[in-house]
Amino acid sequence: MITRTSPRPLHSLASLASTARHLACVAAAAALVATVPGVAAAAPTADAARATAITERQVLGDGDGWGSADGGTTGGSAASSEHVYDVSTRSELLAALDSAGDEPAIVRVHGNIPMNADEDGAPITCEELAAGTGFDLDAYLEAYDPETWGTDREPEGAQEDSRRAAAAKQSALIAVPVPSNTTIIGATGGAGFTGASLSVKGVDNVILRNLEFADTYDCFPSWDPTDGADGNWNSEYDSVRIVDGSTNIWVDHNAFTDEPMTDDQLPSYFGRIYQRHDGALDLTNGSDLVTVSWNTFRDHDKLTLVGSTDSPDRGDPGRLRATFHHNLYEGVGQRAPRVRFGQVDVYNNHYAISEDQTVGYGYSLGVGYDSHLWVEANSFTTGGAAEPGDLISVLKGTEIATHGNLVDRREVDLREAYNAQAPEDSQLAEDTSWEPALRACVDEVTRVDAAVQSWSGPRFGPVRGRIGADCRS
Repeated sequence: MITRTSPRPLHSLASLASTARHLACVAAAAALVATVPGVAAAAPTADAARATAITERQVLGDGDGWGSADGGTTGGSAASSEHVYDVSTRSELLAALDSAGDEPAIVRVHGNIPMNADEDGAPITCEELAAGTGFDLDAYLEAYDPETWGTDREPEGAQEDSRRAAAAKQSALIAVPVPSNTTIIGATGGAGFTGASLSVKGVDNVILRNLEFADTYDCFPSWDPTDGADGNWNSEYDSVRIVDGSTNIWVDHNAFTDEPMTDDQLPSYFGRIYQRHDGALDLTNGSDLVTVSWNTFRDHDKLTLVGSTDSPDRGDPGRLRATFHHNLYEGVGQRAPRVRFGQVDVYNNHYAISEDQTVGYGYSLGVGYDSHLWVEANSFTTGGAAEPGDLISVLKGTEIATHGNLVDRREVDLREAYNAQAPEDSQLAEDTSWEPALRACVDEVTRVDAAVQSWSGPRFGPVRGRIGADCRS
């Protein structure tokens, strides 16, 4: 049964608001705390700066990235007591989201919720999902072996139909539709989901905070022999998918990882990795006005798409505006992010690359078709696994703006470093078409590594130490 609990009163709200700049450039984490009607503002005190920094009724601060535009992002901050829920199982989560509808709602998650599970929370294996569909991996491999099936047509027939049927059963378990005007927040350490795919689809005004997203995996990847020179296994399910015109979304202080089943543990078939992971966080199909702040992304290959096709038919031109700041990208293979069409501001993030990461390193910043990336004051630690010119990949894009970034503690013009080793027909021009205006503050680049390491990911309690001193007013 879902527990409905009256929200805990928020104390010293004026103090929290007045000290927001002192809390880590936590214009994203706690920059401007929403005021609750009827609660008197207390006078500032010395203890206010040590108050809990992340609370359930906070809204995205003014000027904090694209998500603050056009009325801002408030999520479920205005929820009545009847629409504040405590959940600890898959069934409770789904019931809470369904009960509130589009009314403002706060969903507080307790503990880790496995999504490949029955109503009682008991795990459901891939083999159990396949039962009754006719799908059998050995039979599938035999049916579509390139030696007999060929490489010029996609699979069809009985085993492909059975794979689709099994996949539909898993989708019904793990895909979680998130309504408009909702805040989903981790209530205690370790709160979050294993195997979940939160679908922010065609909705507005959603906040996701303080959650752990682990191992969103596809039990039934599809083989496509026409994908690339050697074919590929393709999977469904992003941990968070923002799609179909969704607007004003704030994704803050979460942790994304493929643990415990990272790609280096997956088998290979037909000479290609049996890929069970898709994206971690994707923004596609005309969605807009998104701020992604203070998250950790670890041990994942194809991380974040902003725009999924070069075609304008999905409403992407003029939209896909997003801000990524103060995120940690550690052991990530590519797409951090990969952008098409959108004006995307990437600043004050830390990228940690190593030779022994669980996925091979490809690139960090993908310059896609008609993209407008502004990359400023980020810190890269390459661990000898990449050169400065490797950090950018050109994927039909033609321009980028890069300013004041550090690579292994040395300032590097990333665009010039890329151009120095790129062929003439792949050179990148400087993007002068726009300049970011929605920034609560920008940390001095030399502080970014320490600030992000100290304060990104789920956090409970007060801000630790002197985070973001350069953002203090």
